[in-house]
Amino acid sequence: MLFVAVLKVCFGSFVQTVIGFGMAVIAAPILFYLNPEYVPGPIIFAALFNCLANVYRFRSSLSISGLKSAIIGRIPGCIVGAGLLVVASQHYLAILIAISILCAVVMNLFKFSLPVNNRNLFWAGFLSGVMGMSTSIGGPPVALVVQSEKASFIRANLAGFFLFSCVTSLMILIPMGIFTYEYLLLSLPLLPATLMGNYIAYHVVDYVNKTLIRYGTLCLCIVAVILMLIKVLS
Repeated sequence: MLFVAVLKVCFGSFVQTVIGFGMAVIAAPILFYLNPEYVPGPIIFAALFNCLANVYRFRSSLSISGLKSAIIGRIPGCIVGAGLLVVASQHYLAILIAISILCAVVMNLFKFSLPVNNRNLFWAGFLSGVMGMSTSIGGPPVALVVQSEKASFIRANLAGFFLFSCVTSLMILIPMGIFTYEYLLLSLPLLPATLMGNYIAYHVVDYVNKTLIRYGTLCLCIVAVILMLIKVLS
């Protein structure tokens, strides 16, 4: 079980480093299938280290001011997402994860595009906070808005946004008692996998066929959602 979790986190970290997001989209359903306690705290904690590495690696393209509206929107979104964690059972949480992933798949397949403006960034940040806090999958809304930007901008600035998001989420989860010492111990084996995936991706990012990665990732996401729903609904 741990080997599968580590493998998925490593691949998720690889994909996120290459295209800017995707770690939780790939890893969350399988980790939830293996052990629901992986979501959201441990996977957010693991993603924090991917974000730290990417902010450093792509720092030359970083411009947090470009996503300040999304950062502002993320804060109330996290509060709403925390409320969902309190009131939602694992059954409904699994369904919410599935809906989040399927929305991400549809947006990628049909290449929906939104103008990059403060209003759209704010609401993308808000939805990212709700989804990220409750399911650990907060990337798709913001990625959808900035997808027309240069690849270097996307990787660097999404890393900066997600770094802020991970820290904010953990600061809320800890006093809520949803990310305790036991969850920290559960997270620790995921950290080497996160850094390994990031390291590999950084050294091959200029040579990777991003279209192949994109469609392969979408297929894996669909399979993962189906497995997770089979477990929860059976």
